[in-house]
Amino acid sequence: MVNNISTQLLDGLFPNHCVLCGLRSHRNLPLCLACEGEMPANHSCCAGCAIPLPSPAALNPRRLCGSCLLTPPPFHRVVAPWLYGEYFSHLIHQWKYRGERRMTPLLASLWRQKAEIQTPIDLLVPVPLHWRRRWQRGFNQSELLCRQLLATSPELNLCKLADHLVKRRRSTAPQSTMTAKQRTHNLKGAFTVSEPCDNLRIAIVDDVFTTGATASAVAEALATAGAGYIEVWCLARTPAPGD
Repeated sequence: MVNNISTQLLDGLFPNHCVLCGLRSHRNLPLCLACEGEMPANHSCCAGCAIPLPSPAALNPRRLCGSCLLTPPPFHRVVAPWLYGEYFSHLIHQWKYRGERRMTPLLASLWRQKAEIQTPIDLLVPVPLHWRRRWQRGFNQSELLCRQLLATSPELNLCKLADHLVKRRRSTAPQSTMTAKQRTHNLKGAFTVSEPCDNLRIAIVDDVFTTGATASAVAEALATAGAGYIEVWCLARTPAPGD
């Protein structure tokens, strides 16, 4: 009750406004419940790469898509609880490209609402930016997300941030307009691991999972260094082309 009174008092003195509709959010996050309700969750998806699948996952929670069956990825599981659509695109854009760091608690909160942590994790590894891109942006959004999750998720109290474990050896071209094959070629040999990861359980943290080229390149480097179990944690998953 005291927390509710404090929240109402703070909302009256310093109201948050929804980053999507502009109205008061009436909560300690810049997103109103109405707009949040318009954002689709990734309920029915592949147990490997989290790509949306047509039938309910409850029928077979371990089902894999055709791509994962034919070519198993170098990670065990992708946790991407939201679908990447118009609203989520706007949130990510404000966060990454307009420097809205206040979005970090919101995005971490959205991840925690829907994500299910099934396996204890030893390390959170943010996807690294090349030093030049980090200097231009001023921050690594994946590292911000890692720090927020560790600070606000009791189930991660034994987990550590390993923000210097993986390094990007070279700058790579922007991938937004590339095909999956081009992305894979673009990232070949781009990442290196600074120390052994013998039998560690690691979660690679990124913002959006599209083709999986970046996550796969990081996972391959970690596996080569001895990691025993690798997940990929992302805020959202893009649908298959044409969906």
